[in-house]
Formats: sequence, structure tokens, C-alpha cells
Amino acid sequence: MKKTTPPRWDLSNVYPSLDSPEFNADIKKLTTQLDNFEILFSEKISQSDSEAPAAELSPLAEELITRFNESYELAETLGVYIYSFITTDSFDQLAKKTLSQFEQIEVRLNMLGTKAKQWIGSISNSLPKIIKSSSLAQKHAFFLEETVEQSQYLMSPEEEALAAELSLSGTSGWEKLQGTVTSQMKISFELDGEVKELSSPALINLHSHPDEDVRKRAYEAEMEAWESVKEPLAASMNGIKGSVNTLNKRRGREDALHASIDAARMDRASLEAMLDTMKDSFPIFQRYFLAKAKRLGKEKLPWWDVFAPIGDSNKTYSYQEASEFILEQFGGFSPKLKDLAQRAFNENWIDAEQRVGKRGGAFCMGVPNVKESRILSNFDGTFDQVSTLAHELGHAFHNECIYSAGKTPLQGDTPMTLAETASIMCETVVVNALLAQTTDPAEELSILETSLLGSSQVIVDIYSRYLFEKEVFERRADAELSAEDLCEIMENAQKATYGDVLDERYLHKYMWTWKPHYYSGGLSFYNFPYAFGLLFATGLYAIYEQRGDEFIPDYINLLASTGEGRAAELADRFGINIREKKFWEDSLKVIEKQVDRYCQL
Repeated sequence: MKKTTPPRWDLSNVYPSLDSPEFNADIKKLTTQLDNFEILFSEKISQSDSEAPAAELSPLAEELITRFNESYELAETLGVYIYSFITTDSFDQLAKKTLSQFEQIEVRLNMLGTKAKQWIGSISNSLPKIIKSSSLAQKHAFFLEETVEQSQYLMSPEEEALAAELSLSGTSGWEKLQGTVTSQMKISFELDGEVKELSSPALINLHSHPDEDVRKRAYEAEMEAWESVKEPLAASMNGIKGSVNTLNKRRGREDALHASIDAARMDRASLEAMLDTMKDSFPIFQRYFLAKAKRLGKEKLPWWDVFAPIGDSNKTYSYQEASEFILEQFGGFSPKLKDLAQRAFNENWIDAEQRVGKRGGAFCMGVPNVKESRILSNFDGTFDQVSTLAHELGHAFHNECIYSAGKTPLQGDTPMTLAETASIMCETVVVNALLAQTTDPAEELSILETSLLGSSQVIVDIYSRYLFEKEVFERRADAELSAEDLCEIMENAQKATYGDVLDERYLHKYMWTWKPHYYSGGLSFYNFPYAFGLLFATGLYAIYEQRGDEFIPDYINLLASTGEGRAAELADRFGINIREKKFWEDSLKVIEKQVDRYCQL
């Protein structure tokens, strides 16, 4: 590894450029696949008799599975490549135009998916015989059975086609507006004696600056910046949530949460058990926040102190130091995990540089045609960002497990609940390894601070986001919400979860503006799966500590299988019952021990 500064990612092995012959050839190839797919539907599938013998229906089911796997793999590769430009440079006009054109193709693929769901639902009586007689259907049995179950929540074919086409100018358009507005912001800010033009992610990262004056001024600058763009972002929120409400009602969903629970492959009993346990744990985290406030010489925390570093706060990492540290810790867990991370660093899978025009936050995308991943982060040298890198590399490792097992796109379609398992496991590996190594109380305190802050965000803040989104959906059903309404809902949600440990004068009422999770028309309630991931991974890590190296093959097999089962069924492999509070409580007890130690130091 030669680079010591945060790099930009390299996708040249995917395509040379957006206007290259290779990229355009694959666009044409995908279009041809969809043309032929539509012919298959019109000439064979739509003409088939749903009451026909399984022997006649089985070849159609096999052809449908084969074609979807081919088209999904190519479409995902093309989409990831385009998105890599959109997310790192929102000023790129070619990327914007290409995305708009590609979305027309995606609509066709989505419409074919809807038609397939309707047809598979219509042959549900023959499905057991089809699965028994076809090895390909057997391998995709979970996909077929889940499709039958979800087919009951469809509108008519004509309505579904119209909804898919309207999404381009509806929810997708609002989502783009939020991404463009937040990524192109430039905020003048004095830092280290120099006035700089900061991107919104760079300003947000100052939440964890060691100097309180910098944190406070950054908070004030951030509030002013979001105030200036609150109206278009409120319009985006209203447009997306209103559309989702309308479609959920037409599709016969119980409420806005219904589709999200199904997408997470959970049930309400599991979700309620987890949420109840999270709520019960708030006093644990409030002890942590009060201890932090005391260390900072305060009774309560203003928002700019929530992320303040504690302990050995002067420790920073160059990008190379972060890379080497992660590799060392991953190696102690699994050589396969270390090898994957080594490839990611060596082959520039990661775009870590902070810059204007680049989206905030961090994410990982699988690139199926080359069986690799690409990671976006905004690296600033803090241990929190080191932990974020480890988190995203966990997603890449998850992708690697699916690719290595030879799973098809339909077999590897993983819900967010289980998608967060590997990422949080990798965070846990890094934090626990560092805690085991340190003998310096100040460094131990700093590590615990990073870990507990992350856990509090996933348990306490995620719950506030859940409450926020739930109320937004409920109130949006009656009328549009003003920016002031959204701010009020957000502040009330923060008070309900953080309790009295925050200074009510300085909450973060604009949290709804910059979190991209709220602006997805296709996946609402992006929040609770993170809590599932943290607590499930914490429980799995406890099992790893008991079983040692023999745990790793079972864990890798679990990651390879996350697209082929419900969360409760996959958890049962490890003797975990997620429908009962005990599992969630046991995982939170692990975090409570860290709080006890933090308060002792």
C-alpha cells in the first residue's frame, strides 16, 4: 500500500468510462435481453394456463429464473458503475444524463419483475411439484415461495406498470433532488485560522473535533446551512412519503411499516421484541451520556458535544495507518477476511477522500460482473472513520462470501437486517481487539467512547429515527408537512429517546435533511435493520468467543445464505430465538458492561 492520503476508487476493470464502447455495448446487451424477455412473457408465459400440469409449467419457471439472473447481474453492474460517478461528483452532467437513460431500462426490468411475481403467484398450487421436479427451481425455492407470498400485495398489471413509469418523475426525482442539494452545498468555515469552503459531509465530521469551539461553531454553521435549504428538502420528503402511502394503500398493505418488515424478512413479533428491548435499554445509554457530560464539565449535552472525543483524543490515523491497523485486526479473526480487505486496499476499491460534490456518509456496493465491491467513505483520520472503514469492508466480505459460494443474484438478494451483520461484526472485531491490546486508561476510554457512541447511535438515535419516520408517514396521510413540522417531529423523537441527558435548547432538528435513508421510495424504515444488525452481530460475536475458530466456517456459510431464508430461520442455526426479548437483552448486556467500565474509568 503506497498511498497515505485517502484515495479515490478505481472502476477501470469494470468499464473504461461512461461513454466507452464496452459500457454502451452492455447497455445494448441488457436492452436486448429485456426485449427477448418481454417476448417470452407475451408469447409464452402470459399465454400459459395456470392450471396446466407442473411438467408444462416447470420449463417456463426455469427460463424465467435463468433470464432474471442474467439481467439482474448485468443491470446491477451497470447501475453500480453509473452510481459511482453520481455519488462522488454530483456536478457530472454525463453521469446524470446516463443515469436518467438507464432508469428507463430499470423501469422495464422492474415491470418484468412485477409480471413474474403475478405469474408465479398464479401458479402457486403447482409450485411444490415444480420445485420437486426441477433442480434449478429447488435452488431458488426460497425466491419462488417468497414471491408467491408477496404477490398478494400487487395492484393490477396496468396499475403496477403506471406506478413504475411514474416513479421516474416522482420518488426517484425527489430522491435525486435531495442528493444534489446536500452534496453541492459549500459552507464557509474558519478552521485552523483559515476560512475554508467545506462540503456538508466535511462540516458534519467536525461533530467529533477535539476543540469545543470548533464543534459549537460547526453546529451553528450546520443549522444555518440546513435552514437555507429546508424547503426543497421538505418538498422531497413530502413527495416521497406521500407516494409511498398511496401505493401501500392501493396494494393492500396494513401500514407503511408492513412492506419494510417483509423486505427485512422479519415478522412483527420479532420487531416488537427488539424495539421493546431497545426502549428498555435507554437508561443504560443515558448513564453513558451523563458520564460523558460530567467529563466535559456539564450537566447535559448540547448536540455539538454528543460526538465529542473523550480520552486520548489526539490520536489520529493516516489512511495507510488505518489500513494496516484494520488488516492486523481482521487477520486475527479470519485469514479470508484479511485477504479480502488486502485486495480492497491494494486494488483501490475505496473512495475515501472528502470533497465537494461527493455524497456524505459511507456505503458499499457489490459489482457482480467482476465479483468485487466498491466502498465510499469520507475519511478524516479519526478512529470513528477507521471503524467506518471496517464496517464497509464487512459488507464487502459479505459480498465475497456470496460470490465465492456461486450464488445467483436471486439467491443472494439479502435483506438489510442480515446485510448489516457482517459489517457490524467487523466493527466489533476492530474495537474489541484494540480494547484487549491497550494498557493506557486514556486510550481505553477513547476506544470505549467510540464504541459506545456507535452503539448509542444504533440503539438510541436509530429508535428516534424510527419514531420520526413512523409519525411522518402517519401525518402525511392527512396532509403535507411543513419544514417546521418535520423539525418538531424530529426534536420530539430525540427527546423521547435520549431523555433528559440532552440540552433541549440544542438538539438536531434538521437531522431529517441530510440523512439519505428517509428519501427512498423503494425502501422505507431504513433505520431498524441497523439495530438488528448490531444486536444480532453482538450475539454472534459472543458465540464466536465461546467456539473460537470453529465458528468461522458456520459464520461464512451464514453470510453466503442470507438471501435464502428469513431472519428467524437463519438465526435458529445458532440457537438464537429473535422473537423473544431474551436474545436482544443478552446482546445489550454486552454493551452495558462497556458502559459500566466507561463510568468506572
